Amino acid sequence: MPACFSLTETRNWCYRSAFSSSGLRSTVSDLQDGTVIHCWVPKSPDPTKPNLLLIHGFGANALWQWGDVIRHFVPHFNLYVPDLVFFGDSFTTRPDRTEGFQARSLMRALQRQPSPVRKLSVVGLSYGGFVGYSMAAQFRDAVDRVVICCSGVCMEEKDLKEDGIFSVSDLEEAAKILVPQCPDKLRELVGYAFFRPPPVGLLPPCLLTDFIEVSMCGEFTEEKKDLLKAIPKGRRLSDIPKISQPTLIIWGEKDQVFPVELAYRMKRHVGENAELQVIKNAGHAFNVEKPKEFVKLLRTFLVDSYSSKLPASGNDSNPNHKHTEECNGTATASH
Repeated sequence: MPACFSLTETRNWCYRSAFSSSGLRSTVSDLQDGTVIHCWVPKSPDPTKPNLLLIHGFGANALWQWGDVIRHFVPHFNLYVPDLVFFGDSFTTRPDRTEGFQARSLMRALQRQPSPVRKLSVVGLSYGGFVGYSMAAQFRDAVDRVVICCSGVCMEEKDLKEDGIFSVSDLEEAAKILVPQCPDKLRELVGYAFFRPPPVGLLPPCLLTDFIEVSMCGEFTEEKKDLLKAIPKGRRLSDIPKISQPTLIIWGEKDQVFPVELAYRMKRHVGENAELQVIKNAGHAFNVEKPKEFVKLLRTFLVDSYSSKLPASGNDSNPNHKHTEECNGTATASH
């Protein structure tokens, strides 16, 4: 039990209520292979709406990562918000720790819904971007559009060398920070994730411990570390498949977790189907630091693109157009 009153659990309750009032319900899918996937799904999917999958990263649970975003997209999409394996109420007894396994598990869970999901777009945050990219590569006919947010998909194992691009190159130390188990490590994580970190150093340790235990899912600590360690193992750019779907890459200019160099590398790797938006004065957690810019970019790429496909709208919109204007501190990059 937390050492003091759980403000975090109160916030969790608020987010769950918000998800429910937005027309989502909590479901659990047993994949019959030792894997169970929890997912928030539409109570009554609208067959006239496209489907959108929101995939969280490491850190706070999916409720916290997407709780302030869903209201902007519920009117336009059937939303699906899962817990990845070893997060929330999702788990497996299988030994696979790759993002490919995560992607296959999510797709299987979506296809087991009462209204099976056959076509969807994907937004992935950080580690969720690895999973979303893998879904796009494995299920090319099912995935329509892709948004990859601050996710080092195109990193290589050699980038972790002492003279590489990462500020923390030791995987064990990185895992301790990204899967914090004490207040000091949580403070360190916040310092890396934000360009202008909130003053968590002023909070009492009991509140930070409460946040770790409640919102960051204290279970499966070692399994989460294994997920992190599996990412760079033997990873080479030449082995990473190129996806063909329209792809939006969003990055924080000051990202210390996955340096912005990896954003440009991904843009070059995916090629002409990708566009890159770099948000100025924002770090890895740009979805928290610059929420308005984040939502605006998503709406332009996802909502406007689907609206342009509707018949007789009177709009001369090109669903594959590139952004050319600056968006409240968001710089457009095309190389």
